[in-house]
Amino acid sequence: MLTLTENASSAVKNLASQIPTETGGLRIAEASDPQNGYALSLAPAPADGDTVVETDGARVFVDPAASVALDDRILDARVEEDGSVGFALAQAV
Repeated sequence: MLTLTENASSAVKNLASQIPTETGGLRIAEASDPQNGYALSLAPAPADGDTVVETDGARVFVDPAASVALDDRILDARVEEDGSVGFALAQAV
């Protein structure tokens, strides 16, 4: 299952606070162009079939098509000085 670092949990919670529902989170799906990897978006709730990963109050919804590929991955985040957030996936050790 996808795991989140402390930085990723914090970033996801911060982003999800912009959603006007208590059930919101970050959704990860396969990008329409395979060259682009994954598409990230804020979602008010998980879509049907999504795997929900919750860590320290941060909720990530993983699309069924992306779930298998992300099963052994770690999601990390980096917040830039301008407040923008960059996410990265690493292989679990």
